[in-house]
Amino acid sequence: MIRAREVRLIDDEGGQLGVMETSAALQRAEDSGLDLVEVAPMANPPVCRLMDYGKYKYLMSKKANEAKKKQTIIHVKEIKLRSRTGEHDIQFKLRNIRKFIGHGDKVKVTLVFRGREITHPEIGRKSLERMKDEVLDIATVEQPPKLEGRNMTMVLAPLAPKE
Repeated sequence: MIRAREVRLIDDEGGQLGVMETSAALQRAEDSGLDLVEVAPMANPPVCRLMDYGKYKYLMSKKANEAKKKQTIIHVKEIKLRSRTGEHDIQFKLRNIRKFIGHGDKVKVTLVFRGREITHPEIGRKSLERMKDEVLDIATVEQPPKLEGRNMTMVLAPLAPKE
């Protein structure tokens, strides 16, 4: 599928074989039992390499799997409360926030206003500020309290590990 008339050829050990016609490069690949793979199509002339393409794909998929294993997935947990939530319930929700952050998850704290409660957003902001102050030793505020319609939200993220 190489369309160029001439290519710069590299052997399977990485040595330069020089510039040659595509048909000669294909013949050389066939003689050595390898594949001709275009590695730099935008170069002038395009760079091609002699390699076992199946083995190359296998190694690349293995590398991708290793990188995937090392990734950490961060979930966003949500805690909902109201401006009139009782003290015991707030303590319970704070314990859950500490547990979620301890597991390395982010926490979205949503305060829902119902009916005429929306006329006093400062009460909701005070509740969220209090929750923030309670977990400041293990979390940082990623998104400060923000009013969105009838909800006030704040996002807490775990502190970066100290090195």
